[in-house]
Amino acid sequence: MVLSGTRLPGGTPRISVAEPGPVRHLVPTTALQQPEVESGHVKTLGVDLAAAAKKTAVAVIEWSTGSARLVHLGLGAGDEEIVNLFAATDMTGIDCPVGWPDALVPFLTGHAAFDGGPVLAHDGIEGRRRLAYRDTDRFVTSRTGLIPLSVSADRLAHPAMRCAVIQARIAVLHGPQLRDGSGRLAEVYPAASLKLWGLSARGYKGRGSPETERLAVLLGTLREQAPWLDLAGQEQRLAASDDLFDAVVASLTARAVAVGLTVHPDDVHAAAALSEGWIHLPVGGLDRLPR
Repeated sequence: MVLSGTRLPGGTPRISVAEPGPVRHLVPTTALQQPEVESGHVKTLGVDLAAAAKKTAVAVIEWSTGSARLVHLGLGAGDEEIVNLFAATDMTGIDCPVGWPDALVPFLTGHAAFDGGPVLAHDGIEGRRRLAYRDTDRFVTSRTGLIPLSVSADRLAHPAMRCAVIQARIAVLHGPQLRDGSGRLAEVYPAASLKLWGLSARGYKGRGSPETERLAVLLGTLREQAPWLDLAGQEQRLAASDDLFDAVVASLTARAVAVGLTVHPDDVHAAAALSEGWIHLPVGGLDRLPR
């Protein structure tokens, strides 16, 4: 990639990407305290977070009236880079749970203290499901049919621990970000975003030939449905990496959050969203994003 002489707000170098070398009623987020997006150029950050930097991808999209351009695309992002990019952009969408099920904490503390009450309260499969899945996970399943990985009982737990550290670093430097996405950081789920935007989101993750072919088709469909999005010559890299592709989808979803085109928890879900996190699901089509 090519480094230009300009810098993103906050002092982070701006990378100009170029050709690569060698259930209840829903409440839209219009009432959230999001950054002003109606005037000037707005930047959204998408983070596809993995347990290690090697597989962590980031994408920054710059938005103007009627169009958008990919201005930063990277793989191998460490915690410091993510925090710096958060500071340099207006809204961040992170593909990772930002919290754990509320029921998990008393269960673990009860077990540690030999207090059987909170442990026995989750006896049986239904009790264990409350330990494994958050309120937002169940909501996503009810809305999309997709089942998010469990943050407490699946391989997603390791990235979530890293995500908690990143949130703490952001809080120290830029203030705490509420887990319901009402600040400048929102939890997103690229597979759900793609499905709600009418794009097939199955079978594109992996390094085999079938997965690579599906990813290329998915990227082509995205380009057809979002002709206003300039990928800055990065199509080849995006077609070769589902991590980079998911980071772009996370950045697009961050834009949906910023302009009030995602679902916010109603009164039934609001308390859990603040402690456990809330996956922002888009409403409306891709064509509504570059307004």
